[in-house]
Amino acid sequence: MIKELTDENYTEFITAIDKPVFIDFYSPTCGPCQAVHGLLPHLEKYFGDEAVIARVDVTRNPKLAAKYEIRSVPLCVSISPKDKMVKDYELGAASVDRYISMVKKAQGKGLFSRLFGKK
Repeated sequence: MIKELTDENYTEFITAIDKPVFIDFYSPTCGPCQAVHGLLPHLEKYFGDEAVIARVDVTRNPKLAAKYEIRSVPLCVSISPKDKMVKDYELGAASVDRYISMVKKAQGKGLFSRLFGKK
């Protein structure tokens, strides 16, 4: 299930989560945001229990929009479970493959991790 994050539940959620998180910041009136929304079930199916797919309506959650300095939507970010930091982002609609690579980067499975990571 795609998690809906809000100003009220974000801090508790992000503190407790032990999986990579993909967050889609959107507005309900944004056409490209609706295209991204259509890709989220594919991400959820691809990663299963290995990652959490979430959304934030920036029009209803101004604190989160300010925290992430949202100036334009859609904006998607991937967050590492280890340090709770943004590992990758994409402004504007992109392909599902791009979003998959973002989550993999948050998992520590990005290109540099594969090339230079511990064996």
